[in-house]
Amino acid sequence: MREDEDMRVAPSVELSTEERATLMRWSRGRRTQARLVLRAKIVLGAAKGRENRHIALELDVTRRTVGRWRTRFVTERLEGISKDAPRPGRTPTRFRKHEARILKKTLQEIPVNATHWSTRTLAKELGISHSLVQRVWKTHDLKPHLVRRFKLSNDPRFEGAAD
Repeated sequence: MREDEDMRVAPSVELSTEERATLMRWSRGRRTQARLVLRAKIVLGAAKGRENRHIALELDVTRRTVGRWRTRFVTERLEGISKDAPRPGRTPTRFRKHEARILKKTLQEIPVNATHWSTRTLAKELGISHSLVQRVWKTHDLKPHLVRRFKLSNDPRFEGAAD
Protein backbone atom coordinates (compact mmCIF):
# COMPACT_ATOMS: atom_id res chain seq x y z
CA MET A 1 0.00 0.00 0.00
CA ARG A 2 1.37 3.38 -0.94
CA GLU A 3 1.66 6.07 1.69
CA ASP A 4 -0.74 8.51 -0.02
CA GLU A 5 -3.49 5.88 -0.49
CA ASP A 6 -4.38 5.69 3.20
CA MET A 7 -4.56 9.47 3.64
CA ARG A 8 -7.85 11.27 3.45
CA VAL A 9 -8.22 13.92 0.81
CA ALA A 10 -9.56 17.32 1.76
CA PRO A 11 -12.29 18.70 -0.47
CA SER A 12 -11.03 21.16 -3.05
CA VAL A 13 -12.20 24.75 -2.77
CA GLU A 14 -13.27 26.73 -5.83
CA LEU A 15 -14.16 30.40 -5.35
CA SER A 16 -16.29 32.72 -7.42
CA THR A 17 -15.04 36.27 -7.98
CA GLU A 18 -17.54 37.64 -5.45
CA GLU A 19 -16.62 35.02 -2.83
CA ARG A 20 -12.90 35.73 -3.27
CA ALA A 21 -13.49 39.48 -2.89
CA THR A 22 -15.58 38.94 0.26
CA LEU A 23 -13.02 36.58 1.78
CA MET A 24 -10.19 39.00 1.02
CA ARG A 25 -12.13 41.83 2.66
CA TRP A 26 -12.82 39.67 5.73
CA SER A 27 -9.21 38.49 6.01
CA ARG A 28 -7.88 42.06 5.97
CA GLY A 29 -10.64 43.84 7.86
CA ARG A 30 -9.51 45.71 10.94
CA ARG A 31 -13.00 45.67 12.41
CA THR A 32 -13.82 42.12 11.38
CA GLN A 33 -14.14 39.59 14.20
CA ALA A 34 -10.93 37.63 14.75
CA ARG A 35 -12.63 34.28 14.24
CA LEU A 36 -14.03 35.40 10.88
CA VAL A 37 -10.59 36.66 9.81
CA LEU A 38 -9.13 33.25 10.65
CA ARG A 39 -11.86 31.37 8.78
CA ALA A 40 -11.42 33.57 5.71
CA LYS A 41 -7.66 32.96 5.71
CA ILE A 42 -8.25 29.20 6.00
CA VAL A 43 -10.59 29.19 3.00
CA LEU A 44 -8.28 31.42 0.94
CA GLY A 45 -5.38 29.08 1.68
CA ALA A 46 -7.49 26.08 0.71
CA ALA A 47 -8.52 27.83 -2.53
CA LYS A 48 -4.83 28.16 -3.44
CA GLY A 49 -4.60 24.35 -3.25
CA ARG A 50 -2.62 24.24 -0.02
CA GLU A 51 -2.88 21.24 2.31
CA ASN A 52 -4.57 21.49 5.71
CA ARG A 53 -1.33 20.85 7.56
CA HIS A 54 0.43 23.75 5.83
CA ILE A 55 -2.47 26.11 6.47
CA ALA A 56 -2.60 24.97 10.11
CA LEU A 57 1.13 25.62 10.61
CA GLU A 58 0.95 29.05 9.01
CA LEU A 59 -2.09 30.17 11.03
CA ASP A 60 -1.08 28.40 14.27
CA VAL A 61 -4.25 26.29 14.54
CA THR A 62 -4.91 22.56 14.44
CA ARG A 63 -5.45 20.60 11.23
CA ARG A 64 -8.86 19.69 12.58
CA THR A 65 -9.82 23.39 12.72
CA VAL A 66 -8.65 23.90 9.14
CA GLY A 67 -10.56 20.81 8.01
CA ARG A 68 -13.74 21.92 9.78
CA TRP A 69 -13.84 25.35 8.09
CA ARG A 70 -12.75 24.03 4.70
CA THR A 71 -15.56 21.46 4.74
CA ARG A 72 -18.12 23.92 6.05
CA PHE A 73 -17.24 26.38 3.29
CA VAL A 74 -17.56 23.69 0.62
CA THR A 75 -21.01 22.67 1.89
CA GLU A 76 -22.46 26.02 3.01
CA ARG A 77 -20.27 28.62 1.24
CA LEU A 78 -19.85 32.07 2.86
CA GLU A 79 -22.90 31.62 5.08
CA GLY A 80 -21.27 28.54 6.64
CA ILE A 81 -18.18 30.36 7.87
CA SER A 82 -19.75 33.70 8.72
CA LYS A 83 -21.72 32.37 11.68
CA ASP A 84 -21.21 29.75 14.36
CA ALA A 85 -23.25 26.58 14.46
CA PRO A 86 -25.87 26.54 17.23
CA ARG A 87 -24.86 24.82 20.43
CA PRO A 88 -27.23 23.14 22.86
CA GLY A 89 -25.97 24.66 26.11
CA ARG A 90 -26.47 23.23 29.56
CA THR A 91 -29.88 21.83 30.47
CA PRO A 92 -31.54 23.93 33.18
CA THR A 93 -32.06 21.44 36.02
CA ARG A 94 -32.64 23.75 39.00
CA PHE A 95 -35.04 25.94 37.05
CA ARG A 96 -37.46 23.11 36.30
CA LYS A 97 -37.07 21.63 39.77
CA HIS A 98 -38.13 24.82 41.60
CA GLU A 99 -40.32 26.55 39.02
CA ALA A 100 -43.66 25.21 40.29
CA ARG A 101 -42.86 26.07 43.92
CA ILE A 102 -41.82 29.61 43.02
CA LEU A 103 -44.97 30.17 40.96
CA LYS A 104 -47.25 28.78 43.65
CA LYS A 105 -45.75 30.93 46.39
CA THR A 106 -45.71 34.05 44.21
CA LEU A 107 -49.27 33.75 42.97
CA GLN A 108 -51.09 32.20 45.91
CA GLU A 109 -49.39 33.33 49.10
CA ILE A 110 -48.57 36.66 50.71
CA PRO A 111 -45.43 36.99 52.82
CA VAL A 112 -45.59 37.73 56.52
CA ASN A 113 -45.13 41.45 57.31
CA ALA A 114 -45.13 42.49 53.64
CA THR A 115 -47.55 43.31 50.84
CA HIS A 116 -45.78 41.29 48.14
CA TRP A 117 -42.81 39.01 47.55
CA SER A 118 -39.41 40.32 46.54
CA THR A 119 -36.92 38.02 44.85
CA ARG A 120 -34.78 37.94 47.97
CA THR A 121 -37.56 37.29 50.48
CA LEU A 122 -39.02 34.51 48.35
CA ALA A 123 -35.59 33.01 47.77
CA LYS A 124 -34.88 33.02 51.50
CA GLU A 125 -38.27 31.42 52.18
CA LEU A 126 -37.63 28.62 49.66
CA GLY A 127 -33.90 28.22 50.35
CA ILE A 128 -32.79 29.03 46.80
CA SER A 129 -30.94 31.86 45.07
CA HIS A 130 -32.68 35.14 44.32
CA SER A 131 -31.43 35.01 40.72
CA LEU A 132 -33.33 31.75 40.19
CA VAL A 133 -36.52 33.43 41.46
CA GLN A 134 -35.86 36.37 39.15
CA ARG A 135 -35.39 34.06 36.10
CA VAL A 136 -38.68 32.27 36.80
CA TRP A 137 -40.52 35.57 37.23
CA LYS A 138 -39.03 36.91 34.00
CA THR A 139 -39.96 33.75 32.08
CA HIS A 140 -43.57 34.01 33.25
CA ASP A 141 -43.69 37.83 33.08
CA LEU A 142 -44.49 38.15 36.80
CA LYS A 143 -44.01 41.48 38.52
CA PRO A 144 -45.41 41.20 42.06
CA HIS A 145 -44.03 44.62 43.00
CA LEU A 146 -46.18 46.26 40.29
CA VAL A 147 -49.49 44.68 41.29
CA ARG A 148 -51.90 47.40 42.39
CA ARG A 149 -53.85 46.80 45.53
CA PHE A 150 -56.34 49.20 46.99
CA LYS A 151 -58.86 49.27 49.76
CA LEU A 152 -62.41 50.56 49.30
CA SER A 153 -63.28 53.37 51.62
CA ASN A 154 -66.24 53.17 53.99
CA ASP A 155 -66.47 56.94 54.03
CA PRO A 156 -69.81 58.05 52.49
CA ARG A 157 -68.21 61.31 51.30
CA PHE A 158 -65.60 59.36 49.27
CA GLU A 159 -67.98 58.52 46.40
CA GLY A 160 -69.08 62.14 46.07
CA ALA A 161 -65.50 63.35 45.79
CA ALA A 162 -64.87 61.17 42.72
CA ASP A 163 -67.62 62.89 40.69
